[in-house]
Amino acid sequence: MIQVAPGTKVHLALRPLSMRYGFDGLSAKVVDVLRGDPFSGHLFIFRSKRGDYLKILYWDGSGLCLFAKRLEQGRFVWPPIVDGSLQLTPAQLALLVEAIDWRRTVAPALPAVPTAV
Repeated sequence: MIQVAPGTKVHLALRPLSMRYGFDGLSAKVVDVLRGDPFSGHLFIFRSKRGDYLKILYWDGSGLCLFAKRLEQGRFVWPPIVDGSLQLTPAQLALLVEAIDWRRTVAPALPAVPTAV
């Protein structure tokens, strides 16, 4: 599981990308496609065309890190393919990496505050 520091944003690119890209190619895609800064400390997720492979790029303060995961069976759960990006919560990222349907995860409603009678 990936630990995400508080305040870190998780950006998911919605268009599939060639998984041949490495650090430099993905950094360029962060700037061009996601309109982000690859050195911001935020996580940037890219998907393969088949949907069974993902790469996550992030800056840890001293260098770029690249996490990759390929499923041997099945596919990750992805949103529809459109231009742009989607921002995920750290909990949704954890579900995505485990190939669990993160789109249907809804935070429970906060309990009603008790009032004195």
